Amino acid sequence: MVEPHGVGRLAAAIGRHPREFVGIVMATVAIFAIIINALFLQKGPHPAPIFATRPVLKQAAPVPSPRVAATPSGIAPDSAAQSRAQLISGIQRELNRRGFYDGVVDGIWGAKTDAAVRDFIQAAGLKINPDASDGLLRAIVASKVPNNRAPVPARNDPIGELIAPTKRVLAIQRALADFGYGQIKPTGTYDPETRTAIEKFERDRRLPVTGQISDRFVRELAAMTGRPLE
Repeated sequence: MVEPHGVGRLAAAIGRHPREFVGIVMATVAIFAIIINALFLQKGPHPAPIFATRPVLKQAAPVPSPRVAATPSGIAPDSAAQSRAQLISGIQRELNRRGFYDGVVDGIWGAKTDAAVRDFIQAAGLKINPDASDGLLRAIVASKVPNNRAPVPARNDPIGELIAPTKRVLAIQRALADFGYGQIKPTGTYDPETRTAIEKFERDRRLPVTGQISDRFVRELAAMTGRPLE
């Protein structure tokens, strides 16, 4: 407990030096404010803390894991081409056994294969697309329809050979009929209906209208149908 004479001395000192006393009080308050702010009010570490504090560990940003490239589920182009060639070879082999195909079993969808497939579909009375597919191969294997077409006898007459049915004319007639150039019967013989259909095709394609089976006409027709005609 402060004695009365001590309080008197303090009051006398304050009276003699009031400015110094106010300065001491303000300095003391400032010191306490700094201490309180450093200890309780700062959210982060002070650049020059009065007391040693534990460093705040910064959480490292998560590093995204590298994406593994997805393995394509589709078939490679080479494998797809090989599978198609094997499918066509099977179709050619089965058609050959039934007498519809007399070409080489090479896995290539040429004019002979296309004509043989269409002959089989017509003979079997089926309604399927004449394209290489598993369904076509199964239909050929399951069918018991033989090729009843009589072979064309050999001719020594040059004029007769020119007007004899040919597979090329047969393929052209089928292509023109499939794409709406007239109701043409696929006989393999160049007739007036075939000539009219060829002229209509030439006009649509802006070709010289001749009505003849020229090389240019065959190329344009094959490009439109997307299948070989030779």
